[in-house]
Amino acid sequence: MPTPIVLTTRGLKKSYHKDRIDVPVLRGVDLDIQQGLVTALVGRSGSGKSTLMHLLATLDRPDQGEVFFRGNRIDNAPRAVRDRYRNHEIGVIFQFYHLLPELSAIENVLAPAMISQSVWGYFRSRRENLRRAEAMLDRVGLLHRSKHRPCEMSGGEMQRVAIARALMTDPTLLLADEPTGNLDTETGKEILRLLADLNATDNMTILMITHDDEIAAAADVCWRMKDGLIQTEHEEGLSERLATHAA
Repeated sequence: MPTPIVLTTRGLKKSYHKDRIDVPVLRGVDLDIQQGLVTALVGRSGSGKSTLMHLLATLDRPDQGEVFFRGNRIDNAPRAVRDRYRNHEIGVIFQFYHLLPELSAIENVLAPAMISQSVWGYFRSRRENLRRAEAMLDRVGLLHRSKHRPCEMSGGEMQRVAIARALMTDPTLLLADEPTGNLDTETGKEILRLLADLNATDNMTILMITHDDEIAAAADVCWRMKDGLIQTEHEEGLSERLATHAA
């Protein structure tokens, strides 16, 4: 059986406007993200990788083209549908963490539950939410730092908190934008090992954006982005992984 497609784009185009000049960033991107695999999107700065991720997360809208999640179009869906998609179906990991500086680690991890639930719903399930947040911090090895604020943590610790936050709502798909780009080499390897464990243990589908060819080469599927277009780079070991997931 073929591996299901989780996320699909067809003909995505996006330009930004500077004065009276249109600056094209995406020029017609077709992409399929397969369930249970680690897919890497590699390219130089300015190639359009981060713009594409923002469109996949419905943080922005394309000028042309379509984005589908499990076969349903989401880029032009009603706001409530897009909000649910962002709050429940995907987790986003940013290069610069995007943690709220005034909140502790545990409070940052709890933030998605606060956003996705009503006030009454959140307080009604606050114990369950707290247990889940603690479990996610424990999963990334930071439960002992739960009361610390971002200013009291290292870059690697902040990225681990960001991963725990992304996992809080048990998403179908993780979108990771340069997850090691702001870290030293050894800490970056630790983060990559954590993501690999999530994929192997939880069958987590991961799309990882990177400029590092060595990181991209370790993925199940790699796409190279250049000048706003995308092409297959390698699929080494993909047939074996597909057979495993289909079994």
